[in-house]
Amino acid sequence: MQGKDGGKSKRSALIVTTLSSFLTPLAASAVNIALPSIGKEFGMDAISLSWVATAFIVTAAMFLVPLGRLADIYGRKRIFIYGTWVFTISSFFLGISSSAHILIFFRALQGVGGAMVFGTGIAILSSVFPLGERGKVLGINVAAVYLGLSFGPFLGGLLTQHLGWRSVFLLNVPFGLIIIIFGVWKLTEEWSGAKGETFDFIGSLVYSLMLLAIMYGFSLLPGVSSVVVILVGIAGVWLFVYLERRVKSPILDVSLFRMNKVFIFSNIAALINYCATFAVGFFLSFYLQYIEGLSPQNAGMILVSQPIVQAIFSPVAGRMSDRVEPRIVASTGMALTATGLFLLAMLKEGSALWFIIASLFLLGFGFALFSSPNTNAIMSSVESRLYGVASATLGTMRLIGQMFSMGIAMLIFTLYMGEVEILPEYYPLLLRSTKVAFTIFGFLCVGGTVASLIRGNVR
Repeated sequence: MQGKDGGKSKRSALIVTTLSSFLTPLAASAVNIALPSIGKEFGMDAISLSWVATAFIVTAAMFLVPLGRLADIYGRKRIFIYGTWVFTISSFFLGISSSAHILIFFRALQGVGGAMVFGTGIAILSSVFPLGERGKVLGINVAAVYLGLSFGPFLGGLLTQHLGWRSVFLLNVPFGLIIIIFGVWKLTEEWSGAKGETFDFIGSLVYSLMLLAIMYGFSLLPGVSSVVVILVGIAGVWLFVYLERRVKSPILDVSLFRMNKVFIFSNIAALINYCATFAVGFFLSFYLQYIEGLSPQNAGMILVSQPIVQAIFSPVAGRMSDRVEPRIVASTGMALTATGLFLLAMLKEGSALWFIIASLFLLGFGFALFSSPNTNAIMSSVESRLYGVASATLGTMRLIGQMFSMGIAMLIFTLYMGEVEILPEYYPLLLRSTKVAFTIFGFLCVGGTVASLIRGNVR
């Protein structure tokens, strides 16, 4: 039986990781609302502003797996606390930044802190909660992410309008300090499933640089230079696999991707899902404000319906995956997500708002059914000593998917609209771009459903 101290340890781990899972997406989604104000103050163009958003994602993806491996060796709680410190301190310096270059630098540093938090939170939960309880708490964790995404745009708009864009970053400071204090006080145990093993520095460097090349190259599409940079990144993947198969303690056990069918196809499904869904809000915000003429506030109220549904049903889906094979629940969710995307591909000028909201509800419900069970499948498919790496790999899939989603969006805009200001005469091209994007995203989810179905059973 679980003793009282064990029960307190579980509750403390759940509270600390849930708070961090709420804070990081809250901060990320709030920043997007503040970008126009930041651009005005520093005179930044669209490309520079995009790097304020992208720098965080790029560095977080680069360092997730290496830092997850460090956490497995030296302690997941330790890296989690250090990461929260980095995230909090960089947030403070973002709030007092005096130039665009300083701002982008500290956004990149904030991404490193985010990687330390992303790569350990789920690993801590998986260390504390046994297999039969894990789906429920992972569902709560995912719900916290969606609540952060839900509140971010509203809070970011409120703070930017009344207190200025700097307050959006400074808000993270007290939140971060609360998490640090509570974590140091309440998390009395340490978890290091690979204690005593060596850290593969060369492999970490190759891994980070190959991801940087691939993600940066994708951001340059459709330029010719993008192909060269992406090919360098792909060559880096080959080099990384070659090196990792020959070291005693790799940062990423590549055999997981050769022999663990559940692990590889669950991660592929996650990559596809984020690639197909991350840019949905981006396109719909344009559609609602330009084509439908809604105010930013009203457009935000419509868009918030999706993450709210996700937050409500994610814990339910997590508990369900403790009883029903995660493959079944997650695949059903991916199929529903594809259906919602195909419905949005039917948008036209003057589409009823109830139709858009209903489609977003379906998307939210589908994503809730997919995400928690898929996470449960990944964490249940590896040994406890690999929880940090498994958690970090899943986080990397999420971030790469988000980058690819925005890359597809930029590519579609470039092909259909070019570099033009969005004026009424270009609204038909904007609508066509939106419909093409949702169609592509829908077919991606069909492929993701197949990957989810063929992964095999956890139990």
